[in-house]
Amino acid sequence: MTDGPTSARQLQDMVAGELADLAELFAGLTGDQWAAPTLCAGWRVREMVAHLTMPTRMSSLRFFVEIAKDRGNFNRMADRTAKRDAALPESELVSAMRSDRLRRWTPPGGGTCGALVHATVHGLDVTEALHIDRTPPPPRLRIVLSELVRPKSAAFFGLDVDGLRMEATDLDWAFGEGTVVTGAAHLLALALCGRHVEPGLLCGDGVAQLTSGVE
Repeated sequence: MTDGPTSARQLQDMVAGELADLAELFAGLTGDQWAAPTLCAGWRVREMVAHLTMPTRMSSLRFFVEIAKDRGNFNRMADRTAKRDAALPESELVSAMRSDRLRRWTPPGGGTCGALVHATVHGLDVTEALHIDRTPPPPRLRIVLSELVRPKSAAFFGLDVDGLRMEATDLDWAFGEGTVVTGAAHLLALALCGRHVEPGLLCGDGVAQLTSGVE
């Protein structure tokens, strides 16, 4: 099932809440944790936080200048700028997480829902890799899951979700009809983004299909 309509103000509050929660978490990390790998290959926590806060340091004009350097390839640009900005002081990166500018930012074509997905999933990239017991609140996860099962998202991550029914075991959310995949909501979200989920954490005959494109 899906949630009822969510107002623009509610969505904005969710984004602000997720960013504030992550800022608090990042502020408490040790030096070793900042240098630890995340679920995104090649990115430590430092690169991930630099990526999350990129909009605070980049105007629209600067964005087009930077992406032009990589011939329009967003992924290459994001990787290059994250690795460059990872050298910033940890305190500066955490401060950027708390900025009004980041709370107002939305990804091109993604709107406020896209901003919530971006913050939530990248936050999970950190917490799952570091084995930190933190999951976003259910209302945020429901929105994120409902966004990630849209055809555009599945195509972006190269996933085959046709004929699958996904059911969260820790909140009231399900989608699709067919072969079942069950698991905690945050793990379903990671799987829907093409992230590696440890074997046995997702259950059902549809797991192999959902994770077939994950390295």
